[in-house]
Amino acid sequence: MQRDVMEWLRRRTYVGGHYDAVSLLAAKRSQGVAVSVVLPALDEERTVGAIVSAIRRELAERIPLVDELVVADSGSTDCTAAVAVAAGARVIDVEQVLPSSGTVPGKGEALWKSLYDTDGDLVVFIDSDLVAFDPQFVVGLLGPLLTDPDVGYVKALYDRPLTTTDGMIPTGGGRVTELVARPLLNALWPTLAGFVQPLSGEYAGRRELLERVPFVSGYGVELGLLVDLVELAGIDALAQVDLGTRQHTHQSDAALGRMAGQILQTALARCPGIAVGNDFLVQYVRTGLGVEPVTWDVGVRERPPMRTVPAYAARRSARTSTETRT
Repeated sequence: MQRDVMEWLRRRTYVGGHYDAVSLLAAKRSQGVAVSVVLPALDEERTVGAIVSAIRRELAERIPLVDELVVADSGSTDCTAAVAVAAGARVIDVEQVLPSSGTVPGKGEALWKSLYDTDGDLVVFIDSDLVAFDPQFVVGLLGPLLTDPDVGYVKALYDRPLTTTDGMIPTGGGRVTELVARPLLNALWPTLAGFVQPLSGEYAGRRELLERVPFVSGYGVELGLLVDLVELAGIDALAQVDLGTRQHTHQSDAALGRMAGQILQTALARCPGIAVGNDFLVQYVRTGLGVEPVTWDVGVRERPPMRTVPAYAARRSARTSTETRT
């Protein structure tokens, strides 16, 4: 490992359990900042309610560390929105946010539009498919941001148990990370090789940074944010925090292949001189007639930095004017 990466690991890897909500609340109040927590969701009625309830109970009501709790619903066909509202979240319909911009499928779109429709100076993103969710995830992600002004973006690291036919094993989740994302980062952006979970769905950042980078549609959003933020702010502004263990639902190998396709597209788009000539991934299934090809569109789209969107600039300006008057 490069010496500068080892030094970054030592300096910018934190432990979530070392932070407590009461101390961070005092830091938040002294700095005069607000916190928004966003859960992107698509058909997650089974898990979203418990996550929202835990955050609302522990970090909004008992200790008011979180000022805004939002579920960004990407067109769920189940009861995700109703469950989230009942649990105490404000739900935004991604299709109704910035309607003049249209809607692009995927998680990245939900995150980008939630940046428009939230107000926190610090924004925390939490996946909505987590099982046995611990509110300390939010506390841990906020810790470095509220205790070190030089930190602008924090990603979670954790163990990822894998459920198999023989039961749960303590590691083995995160196959796309090990087979695609980590080799890409080590080869093309070695400065980022210190991130243990570069594709983790739990991260937090300062709005002033998040609004200055593009958001990639679909599953390329996490890698795109890492690469673009390190270019914008430098590696020392990026950090990671150990949150212990993350449990979530697992996808099939074929679904992971499509995820990998979007991540590869995102990476190649950030390599000058490389033209991506094909947005399609061909996979194969066995049927009664033999092996059949199935073609998937794994192309990604980039949403521009939010601060360049006129409607966002107008919204932020109006909010600033209101705060000045009060």
